[in-house]
Amino acid sequence: MTTLVFGHKSPDTDSTGSAIFWSWYLNTVKGVEAKPVLLGEPNTEAAFMLSHWGLEKPEIIDDVTAGQPVVIVDTNNPAELPASINDADIQAIIDHHKLVGGLETKGPIDITVRPLACTATIMVDLIGAEMENAPKEIKGAALTCILSDTLEFRSPTTTDHDRAVAEGLAKDLGIDLGDYAAQMFAAKSDVSAFSDAELIRMDSKEYAVDGVKFRVSVLETTAPEIPLGRKDSLMETFKTVAAEDGVDEVLLFVVDILKEEATLLVPNDRVKSVAEKSFGASVSGDSVVLPGVMSRKKQIIPNLKV
Repeated sequence: MTTLVFGHKSPDTDSTGSAIFWSWYLNTVKGVEAKPVLLGEPNTEAAFMLSHWGLEKPEIIDDVTAGQPVVIVDTNNPAELPASINDADIQAIIDHHKLVGGLETKGPIDITVRPLACTATIMVDLIGAEMENAPKEIKGAALTCILSDTLEFRSPTTTDHDRAVAEGLAKDLGIDLGDYAAQMFAAKSDVSAFSDAELIRMDSKEYAVDGVKFRVSVLETTAPEIPLGRKDSLMETFKTVAAEDGVDEVLLFVVDILKEEATLLVPNDRVKSVAEKSFGASVSGDSVVLPGVMSRKKQIIPNLKV
């Protein structure tokens, strides 16, 4: 049976690219029949990556069948995975997030979780010398993943190793990192075609803090004025999204990549309290700027308090 390789719901660039990357490795190097799939539509930056490197958009699936062999990349959180994930035959997990717990396997599996900024960086290390034989589109996907997750090395999650791997890939591909990253971020910032609900869910993860369920959404952009210009309608849509998704609150952070800061929308007193307790912010209106906050994984989720 073909092994399905996928990341989290609301697939971003790393989740999309890493599924393609690891499927190439399993098929080409390990001789294991594998197929990348997605758990939703890729975001605009991931779509740019697919188009730029001539990669086929993976099939989108809703769930997995019992006994289906799978490899999970860029997450280990059951809330971000298909409802029947524990009925599948999980073969491996490759991730760079904290362990959440709740996944069940049929037997011992390969698990690689490393404190790096990007899943693709881990995969380059695991593949080793075979990376020399990777086609340009696979190297291009890996590079795009690293530049995305590190925000071109601006994110506090960036390590020297992430930077070194990205620079090596860029050299192999003959690419100027700055020019290519600017193209990526321009694609990520073009959100005009998306509804408010789609924007909220585009790069979003569910987390619970002291019994309160949050949908923590991030919009990384070089043009923050575009989503912030829709602030009122976005906050109105929070209620609908929360009800549909079974969460208590939506937290939306608009990350300004160039200024290296985030703006949190504040629709009510509970979110105001979260902002003040979590980030030491003083909130006087319906939004608050959080200087230096760029990473959901390292700066937002670990600090959330209710």
